[in-house]
Amino acid sequence: MSSFVERNVSRRQAITGLGAGAVGLALARSGWRRAASAQEPEVERSVSYGTAGDTDLLLDAHIPPSTGELRPAVILIHGGRWSQFIATRVDYSQDARRFALAGYVTFNIDYRLLTSVPGENAWPAQLDDVQRAVRWVRANAATYDVDPERIGAYGHSAGGHLASMLAVRDTRDNSDAELASFSSRVQCAATVAGHFDLTIPYLTQDDNDVVVKLLGGTADEEPDAYRDASPITWVDAESSPHLIIYGAADQLNPVAQGRNMVASLQEGGVEHVYVEYPDGDHFTPARWADAGPWSLTFFERHLGA
Repeated sequence: MSSFVERNVSRRQAITGLGAGAVGLALARSGWRRAASAQEPEVERSVSYGTAGDTDLLLDAHIPPSTGELRPAVILIHGGRWSQFIATRVDYSQDARRFALAGYVTFNIDYRLLTSVPGENAWPAQLDDVQRAVRWVRANAATYDVDPERIGAYGHSAGGHLASMLAVRDTRDNSDAELASFSSRVQCAATVAGHFDLTIPYLTQDDNDVVVKLLGGTADEEPDAYRDASPITWVDAESSPHLIIYGAADQLNPVAQGRNMVASLQEGGVEHVYVEYPDGDHFTPARWADAGPWSLTFFERHLGA
């Protein structure tokens, strides 16, 4: 087990990987060089990875030129409060391209989102969908020249929450016979401003109201749902490595979310890298200039390229 916890790094330190145990800038720079020289990826848009009721679950596949060998894959999961009309997979199109330029077959996915109808698409619909996406990629690995044992997940905010879930929890709903033999666990997860412990109150009433809508009540009313939906609940020695990037000045998610998850991973003996930007808010650490080098380095360590 190895870990790196750096709670008060400067922006320069965070980007360059200074400090004992940091994975380092050298690999990140090699990722940037690959990105600058690679050919543009092929893009397959609106590919169905399954259905949920009347909902067609879609993804965009960003496919690097073939190397004649199996490649690692990254699942991109957008944020947006798990809610409609805030974000979709389209918002991650540029990041998907950048990961593909670095050599990763990248699947930029949508999943079911909360609507104005009470109870519609409530938890665990989101978990079931992202787990289905991972199993679908494994089932179709040969089509995309993907190594099914080298799949990572990346997400910001609600997307970070779901990416982490893919690293700590096995398949919840395995009723689909066609996918039953495929694991939904990823080899590693890179998260930015993720939700790790939903029992921690949020800093705005709007965000607290969204979680109540997602889980069907308050933490006092539905304690089991809050534990079930919190990645921190599921951390154990079998959890996959995590990259956690957080802003100490996050105005939406308390920074305790990230710090507590780091403590849990440490206690569980799970490899992790933690980056905290002292002046970062909820959105600035997700900029590619800040999250990209760390994520490329982290994925190269755990997935190769």
